[in-house]
Amino acid sequence: MTDYLKDVRHYDAAADEATVAKIVKHLGIALRNRDSSLVSCTDPDELKRVRTNWVEKKLGLTDTAKAEAAIESVCAAMKADNTKSRVTFYYLTAKALGALGSL
Repeated sequence: MTDYLKDVRHYDAAADEATVAKIVKHLGIALRNRDSSLVSCTDPDELKRVRTNWVEKKLGLTDTAKAEAAIESVCAAMKADNTKSRVTFYYLTAKALGALGSL
């Protein structure tokens, strides 16, 4: 858990530990596999999964354009990071959509 929090705080120094813990719990078993624990911004299918499974299903946002804009902004913010942690990516996406409180 501390590694996830440290990575999130690299992008948001004020990140709440409880919020990060909720994302980790939501992702569960997906975090055990290296491939599924990372997000690839160059894979359109991966970004669609993030939109569908995280933004639409978990966060409840159905505005596709707004969701895609948030995902693109997170990809840009994490551009220098070759291994984009799914926990950090989901946290930043929720933050960009103003949905951290709904977790």
